[in-house]
Amino acid sequence: MTPSHCPNFTLSRVKLCTLSGLTVALALVPEAIAFAFVAQVHPLTGLYAAFIMGLITAAFGGRPGMISGATGALAVVMVALVVQHGVEYLFATVVLMGLLQIAFGLLKLGKFIRMVPFPVMLGFVNGLAIVIFLAQMGHFKMLGPDGVPAWMTGTKLYAMLGLIALTMAIIYLLPRLTRVIPSALAGIATVSFLVIFFGIDTKTVGDMASIEGGLPQFHFPQVPLSWETLQIIFPYSLILASIGLIESLLTLNLIDEMTDTRGKPNRECVAQGGANVVTGFFGGMGGCAMIGQSMINVNNGATQRLSGIAAALFLLSFILFASQWIAMIPLAALIGLMFVVSQKTFAWGSLTAMRSVPRSDALVVVAVTVITVLTDLAIAVVTGVIISALVFAWQHAKHIKVNTYLDGKGWKVYELEGTLFFASTAEFQTLFTPKEDPEEVVVEFRRARVMDHSAVEAIDSLATRYQQAGKRLHLRHLSPDCLDVLEKAKDMVEIHVGEDPHYHLADDKLG
Repeated sequence: MTPSHCPNFTLSRVKLCTLSGLTVALALVPEAIAFAFVAQVHPLTGLYAAFIMGLITAAFGGRPGMISGATGALAVVMVALVVQHGVEYLFATVVLMGLLQIAFGLLKLGKFIRMVPFPVMLGFVNGLAIVIFLAQMGHFKMLGPDGVPAWMTGTKLYAMLGLIALTMAIIYLLPRLTRVIPSALAGIATVSFLVIFFGIDTKTVGDMASIEGGLPQFHFPQVPLSWETLQIIFPYSLILASIGLIESLLTLNLIDEMTDTRGKPNRECVAQGGANVVTGFFGGMGGCAMIGQSMINVNNGATQRLSGIAAALFLLSFILFASQWIAMIPLAALIGLMFVVSQKTFAWGSLTAMRSVPRSDALVVVAVTVITVLTDLAIAVVTGVIISALVFAWQHAKHIKVNTYLDGKGWKVYELEGTLFFASTAEFQTLFTPKEDPEEVVVEFRRARVMDHSAVEAIDSLATRYQQAGKRLHLRHLSPDCLDVLEKAKDMVEIHVGEDPHYHLADDKLG
């Protein structure tokens, strides 16, 4: 099949992916520089990370169209390491971070990201949208005469706001007229032309830092190969690996939903890890998926690997050949682009849905959103998952029910329905009345499920209560796993070959 006949590699797709890659590369420049400043490393350290991470993950990752690079979520963790031990320890940390991510992928643990509840995903999306918006506020400050950053005022502020508004208007309105080029690229190009042609006094990329440089060079981290070094870098590596994977895999999930396709989380883990290892050996600060740039790419319709590869190569070409031209791009154009990304990323429908969804889900959305803004993504997601799990346990703890009746022998039968696990054991104990029951009592588990060791302990405790009351207890339709773990009630279990359930009990005694 020739390229012109392949639906994923037509000339129009190549053009779309290439132009989208150029747009993404332009948006990567100020972000990489800003995050390098946050981590207190040289701007090229952030730019090299964006290039290497973007190239390797685009070529080998599990989610075509997703963009990776230096990110703020990692930079805020890195700064303490750099300040205390220096940039060489950062490079060693990034290498170890990558190795941990590779191990995570090879162990096929990436699939567990699918277990993140939808309310957590909504909170993640909304939180990052707010973070993207707030990250642009720093560009509205300028150094005063005393060297202290102060908010813009007067003509410069109005010029900045006007250029931002023009960029956003072009991005929103141009697709109604034509889709020949990405509207984001058209907005950046138009505003840049106006600023340069009319000599408008406004902040540019060059005001942040120079991006001129050469090819990244192989550099073995200059740190002692000792146990003390490992003690320093391992905690940072573990935290960075966790944050990087959570942000990357949640972004992968988000793009899956937007494109109605299915990424490969384990492959993405390995690719992210490999990219970080290479980045650490070539003087980069490491990174992970970038939701803002990924949204730019996906909203352009560029969901092939070529777009990410093009973005990385364009970024490298800026560093090598076009730094003086990139320096002339007004920050207002890039701020306007990121404002649009923030608006499109935020799940506005979640605001109206708050009135109809369960209060627990609304709480999770708000909690994850707020924690993402105030702390970091990893803490927010873990907190959201814990809240969701506790709510799930509480709700199911109330769902264990019992139906009682006397059978033909005059025995009292407790027919259980629901799940018996750690959260429902207290409710389970209240269902029985040993002192009031007849001499023979049956507990029927046919419609119930015993899930963990706490449940088994509750059954043993129930058996003790009936023994102390001088009553005989019969336990029917328990799984063989339960029988293996029971102690006091083991002799009370009735075996029904071919009828007893065969689910597995979650218990550490069973290995």
